[in-house]
Amino acid sequence: MKIVIHIDDSTQWQAALEKALPQATVLTSDAPADERKNADYLAIWKAPEHLLQEQSQLKGIINLGAGVDYLLKTPGLPSDVPIVKLRDAGMGELMADYVLYGVLHFYRSMDRYASQQQSATWKPQAVPEKTQWPVGILGLGAIGSFVASHLSQAGFPVLGWSRSPKEINGVRCLHGDEGLDELLAQVQSVVTILPDTAATEGILNAERLAKLPIGASVINPGRGSLIDEQALLDALGDTKNPGHLRGALLDVFCEEPLPTGHLLWQHPNVIVTPHMAAPTPLNDAIDQVISYIKAFEAGEALATISPEAGY
Repeated sequence: MKIVIHIDDSTQWQAALEKALPQATVLTSDAPADERKNADYLAIWKAPEHLLQEQSQLKGIINLGAGVDYLLKTPGLPSDVPIVKLRDAGMGELMADYVLYGVLHFYRSMDRYASQQQSATWKPQAVPEKTQWPVGILGLGAIGSFVASHLSQAGFPVLGWSRSPKEINGVRCLHGDEGLDELLAQVQSVVTILPDTAATEGILNAERLAKLPIGASVINPGRGSLIDEQALLDALGDTKNPGHLRGALLDVFCEEPLPTGHLLWQHPNVIVTPHMAAPTPLNDAIDQVISYIKAFEAGEALATISPEAGY
């Protein structure tokens, strides 16, 4: 059995997989091309197209992350090879921490205190009841569901939205276009944790951002394509002409790295972070990869990616 790995710090992955699967030949994508060929499995993150094109007998592709949009757009991706992706693998807790921070940032008026500090203004802000701060989670996959439950346990009313019906204890789950409109009209903070697909591109456009209550905030640790960035800037307004949205915490963008001249960098009501909300924890991810390979080898059924759906 031959496994080829392509990811940052691939030598750590190589060592861990060699230890767990001593019968396997484990190579990184830096190995000579003639050695990389005829792999049984690719364990990859944003792999170059030549790595896919040079394979002829793959049994499976393991996407080393939760998002598969880059992989599905890569030329040379074989159509007849099953694809699995990391599902949570420790990322849920990290994402939940990031989102909870974002919700608390606005709920406890940290944005206002930062502004007050610039003018040496000492003015305590009122703290509303958590029950008056509903949070909306768009996307109820493995990570989104974890985040929704985490916020519910923290005491916030949580509304979740997905394309199809879901049930999560402590979360009011909505679906479809009407469900999305209902959610947006009620929440103080909206969080986007959807995949990047044709159906989700620009899901928070000008029309939908306008449905949010005055003073609402946007938190996006999901995919940059989910938000129309110009529409968000318009909804935020500026110091002289404030918009109806209060602020945004953004971790992902349509173009990454975010260009140095982009208006989001300088907007006083926006926090920019460099796509760091939920880095893949190595040990948890490796355990999941090992379980996938063992399942493939045993002929067990796995939840695979649907290229048509995009997740």
